Amino acid sequence: MPESDGGADVAILSVPYELTTSYGQGTCKGPKAALHASAQVELYDPLLPEDLPCGFVLHTAQPWNGEGESLQEQLSGITDYVSQYESAFPVILGGEHGMLPAIMQAVSKKINLNELTLIQIDAHADLRDELGGDPNSHACAARRSLDLGVGKILQIGIRTFAREEATFAAKDNRVESWLARDILNPCGGEAKWLNWLNTLSEIKGPVWLTLDIDGLDSVYVPTTGTPVPGGLAFWQVIETIETISAAPDAQWLGADVNEIVPDPNNHVTEFTAAMLATKIVAAHLARRLEDES
Repeated sequence: MPESDGGADVAILSVPYELTTSYGQGTCKGPKAALHASAQVELYDPLLPEDLPCGFVLHTAQPWNGEGESLQEQLSGITDYVSQYESAFPVILGGEHGMLPAIMQAVSKKINLNELTLIQIDAHADLRDELGGDPNSHACAARRSLDLGVGKILQIGIRTFAREEATFAAKDNRVESWLARDILNPCGGEAKWLNWLNTLSEIKGPVWLTLDIDGLDSVYVPTTGTPVPGGLAFWQVIETIETISAAPDAQWLGADVNEIVPDPNNHVTEFTAAMLATKIVAAHLARRLEDES
């Protein structure tokens, strides 16, 4: 039987999915580790008049069960799992980024994906058509989401990609990329960053945030599946989240925080993920309060 969210305002979902990782392993352990780390995260957020949950109902769901004898069956199971919580604002902890198309399938039950703006924080473009012969690889997550009908992808933090991906992004007007080297360039980077924030503030219609934590510099996430130097600062990601929630014409549907790989000797990665997930919750609830006032 589907688990009830009990009329929750926010549902914290765990998807310990890991079938197509191509470098570091352990993303299947990420959701549990992030939830454990969240117990150490402060409940105060300056956007809110009270500490979390600030009068709202937060529901931490049982994890996705991982059942399925094939990759396609597992992805369908993720879609069914996420779809159970359609009445709440979902914050999904992963798990490898290959789960994104399955999440988009769940979102498509609520809206026309052509109307959706997918905001992608990532070190990788994830626009390959296949990797190692697998079209469902985590390296194809954004490409498959476009195939499902997603109308627009805004990417930031990108700093490692194949020629195929660069060519695809240059030719397809559904994709806009803010490269890390441009954002962080001492000469002109500030203008690029302000352009990113302005673009977010002007979004109209449904929005989903997919936050691959390797979009941050590896100092903040040393044990993610594919850590890459030269990434975004923690506070840049925070400002991105706050700007999404404040965009006056945007309808924020939910978010996923993925590629969390815990390290028993160094808890930085899962704590970073927990703090970002908490900020997503706080920013969403702050917008709810503003809209209801």
